Amino acid sequence: MSSSESSAGGVSIESPFIDALGVELVKAKDGESEVRMPLRDEHMNTWGIAHGGVTMTLLDSALALAARSIAGDGIGVVTVEMKVNFMQPGRGELRGLGRVLHRSTTMAYCEGEIRDSEGHFVAKALGTFKYMKRLAVGRDIVKQKMRSDPKATPGPSDA
Repeated sequence: MSSSESSAGGVSIESPFIDALGVELVKAKDGESEVRMPLRDEHMNTWGIAHGGVTMTLLDSALALAARSIAGDGIGVVTVEMKVNFMQPGRGELRGLGRVLHRSTTMAYCEGEIRDSEGHFVAKALGTFKYMKRLAVGRDIVKQKMRSDPKATPGPSDA
């Protein structure tokens, strides 16, 4: 377990897309999360402010990490729906905060917000996330089948 995972309660981001954006996990524990992202030129829209897709992605990550922070080992989440309200442009460094409002056996209902480096309120989100077993995808399906059943053969889409 890395130091970022231990400070995050054992949760890590595990997403090449999120890593490529430069999102850093500050914490994810007990149904709450915090992520940060220093804005770079490639994150901006034509007006020189954070692109709305970047802001939404940061919110999605914060909410999902909050939901995952109270899930068992081997359990991930997928976004079922998310609503975002944009308050004002994001500049500098963005910080995303996520919190689980309610959890059922299979779903988590979360809220979150983004603030910029000066503390300005940038965006607010509500989201629903479904808990699922973390299954392998793509080529890893063959490995997963081999671990669970040595006699399993991959299907036509597993190659």
